[in-house]
Amino acid sequence: MPPSTLHLSDSGWEVHKVVVGPVDNNVFVLRCTTSGEALLIDAANEHGLLLDLARSLGVRRIVETHGHWDHIQAVTELRDAGYSVGVTGADAAMLPSYDEVLDDDDVLEVGELRVRTIATPGHTAGSMCFAVAGTPLLFSGDTLFPGGPGATHFEGGDFRTIIRSIEDRLFVPYGSDTVVLPGHGDDTTIGAESPHLQEWVDRGW
Repeated sequence: MPPSTLHLSDSGWEVHKVVVGPVDNNVFVLRCTTSGEALLIDAANEHGLLLDLARSLGVRRIVETHGHWDHIQAVTELRDAGYSVGVTGADAAMLPSYDEVLDDDDVLEVGELRVRTIATPGHTAGSMCFAVAGTPLLFSGDTLFPGGPGATHFEGGDFRTIIRSIEDRLFVPYGSDTVVLPGHGDDTTIGAESPHLQEWVDRGW
């Protein structure tokens, strides 16, 4: 695997990242370096690249942060290759197909790693974030970006709901050093974003 896909690493884990598709979606692979097992987050596009990544890094399953078209373009091909795809029930109908429904506060085992599901509606009704226990990692999909929440003007979006999700489900439980890995663009941290919550409320987006 080209070293350029390695994005972050520490004792026991690695995060690999590729940017795919017409709107530069981030696709992350969380890998347990103890077991070699991995989880792919958002089968967004460029299925050939993602299949190569999945096979080389030991991916066992795929989870979707939400059901918008730009995050799901490779779902069919990866399912056809034998990978299980999980999504929330509220967004499941947005996918061409899926295998499992993810509920809030599920724990997904990735080798020795434990990934907690966090329901964060607002960008879509079924948007979900993923936090990795014992690490600083929080995969936020399109719920939280550097500089504010994800867009809420699409069908199923709601600004007040996403603000509540960000405040109650992300800012309150997670420390300032938590690394936020969003569905597009650069990483940020809870500490960098949380002081600006009222600014976002005041501007209305």
